[in-house]
Amino acid sequence: MMKKSLIATLLATALVMSAQAKDIVDTAVDAGSFKTLATALGAAGLVETLKGKGPFTVFAPTDEAFAKIPKADLEALLKDKAKLTAVLTYHVVPGKVMAADVKAGKVKTVQGSDITVTTKGGVMVNKAKVIKTDIVADNGVIHVIDTVIMPK
Repeated sequence: MMKKSLIATLLATALVMSAQAKDIVDTAVDAGSFKTLATALGAAGLVETLKGKGPFTVFAPTDEAFAKIPKADLEALLKDKAKLTAVLTYHVVPGKVMAADVKAGKVKTVQGSDITVTTKGGVMVNKAKVIKTDIVADNGVIHVIDTVIMPK
């Protein structure tokens, strides 16, 4: 009897330990609506950063948000690593900020510039509307936005 419960405990422990942690990148990829963002993160060399310890708050533009950018402009952006890195890191705020903790005002991004968060009539980040909140990852949180925001 003791042997069976020990084996069951070991198996349960092995299953828990083998469960893959879901970081920001894996969580976004699994969501399925961030293919362009995932491609852009790869092109900018930011995948490992966002798989890092964090915590990060990412305002993640959907594929539809990226589709608002003229195709030629998006292709040029994907080829310009420095500009692409600036745009992508402009969507990231240090720390884990859940929707309940969001306050209106200026917030410093990882890129170094501020974004403006407004909360009247729904949450906006600059001119992008937050359409889904609190997608929790092991190293932060994702809030989905409907427009790609550009640093000045």
